[in-house]
Amino acid sequence: MAVKRNGGQGKRPPRVEATAQAGRKPGGEPSLSLERIVATAVELLDAEGIEGLKMRQLADRLGAGVMSLYWHVGNKEEVFDLALDAVFAFLDQPQTDDVEDWRKGVVRMLEDWRAIMLRHPWSASLLPRRALGANILGRLETMSEALSRAGVADADMNVAIWSLWNYVLGATVTRASFALSDADQAAGQERLSALSERYPTIERTRLLLDSDWDGTFRKGLDVLLDGLPRG
Repeated sequence: MAVKRNGGQGKRPPRVEATAQAGRKPGGEPSLSLERIVATAVELLDAEGIEGLKMRQLADRLGAGVMSLYWHVGNKEEVFDLALDAVFAFLDQPQTDDVEDWRKGVVRMLEDWRAIMLRHPWSASLLPRRALGANILGRLETMSEALSRAGVADADMNVAIWSLWNYVLGATVTRASFALSDADQAAGQERLSALSERYPTIERTRLLLDSDWDGTFRKGLDVLLDGLPRG
């Protein structure tokens, strides 16, 4: 992954900024804009996943020609970057300036991050391999500031941030992909019971029947936060 940079995308007309007013075509339909392209790309990714995002399908959803998209974006890779960063925009900026309550703010940020990835499962797959845009970098900066005020030294900050990143990302991917029905879970646990001599501990703790994903996530997060080195 890399920090997103501005750079040449080849010879193409200047990009229309996302903040520009959308305007309307004579027929009453909204004109094409970067903002509409990104919002529609998110909708397409939610519906079809990463493999379903193709410029032709995106143009069709927008009611536009494929070539008209390139007035606003350089290529499909840029659409991925913009869509990924868009879903990570803060709806409510977290309050993290209370040193005594730093933990509550960090937990809220990480739970919000997880909730976003569960709403948009494709984002968890893209995040480790796409450029990091302003919203994602802003989240990392806000969290780093909160941890710094809580006493985490700069020498330990990267370990703290990447440990939390890895935990949230891993927990979210596991939750999104572990889609067993109640019947499948029961069958798996029954099989474990039959093999209890080989797997006594996970059979005893009924691992395959544990579906408290939210509770498990929060408890694991508490373990991580308890272990942060703080001055």
